[in-house]
Amino acid sequence: MTQSKEERVHQVFESIYKKYDVMNSVISFQRHKAWRKDTMKKMNVQIGNHALDVCCGTADWTIALAEAVGKEGRVEGLDFSKNMLKVGQKKVKEQNLTQIHLTHGNAMELPYDDNSFDFVTIGFGLRNVPNYKQVLREMYRVTKPGGSVVCLETSQPTIPVFKQLYFFYFSQIMPIFGKFFAKSYDEYSWLQESTMSFPNREKLASMFREAGLSNVEVKSYSGGVAAMHIGKKEIELGQIT
Repeated sequence: MTQSKEERVHQVFESIYKKYDVMNSVISFQRHKAWRKDTMKKMNVQIGNHALDVCCGTADWTIALAEAVGKEGRVEGLDFSKNMLKVGQKKVKEQNLTQIHLTHGNAMELPYDDNSFDFVTIGFGLRNVPNYKQVLREMYRVTKPGGSVVCLETSQPTIPVFKQLYFFYFSQIMPIFGKFFAKSYDEYSWLQESTMSFPNREKLASMFREAGLSNVEVKSYSGGVAAMHIGKKEIELGQIT
């Protein structure tokens, strides 16, 4: 029987959770940390803010958000892989970050009230959901008026030659890395497939606007292999935040 995208992705992340952090560093040559740091700088999170990290995985971005909001703030992390959340929960406990709460849930139906968070983020997770637009609509819904929806995701380079090298790396080399470092050739074959089929920067920016977000900003990293998208939820006239 053919697996749905949701079923396949769930199987992948339930399998690779032990090596996920190591493989992120191997695949991106450690650049994903610099991309996230620059995105956080752009976000300008304040002490006391409330944030939600969708598809939080092993909670690295969740933890960065918690450090930014401080003990006075609150950070929710949500993921559909219980095994990934176990790794994240261990990190949270080790660092005694009591302002973090991790939840097992579905990004397509976020279990939070409307207008709840100052920032709603998704890092390297949007490409894995069944419906990109539905997840963006949900992220918009739970964001406070005046708040921001932020996506940091793999993208597709447009520079000639580099683009071909990038596609070769993702289609041929990355699954081999997965087999060597994580004993997971098939799983990392899926990750390269999801990256190749993900919308480019312009299309994703359009999806942000379709979800209701305005002032959408886009920034490319490392020749276009990753991109940050930030959109604002406007404050309507007479609306109290």
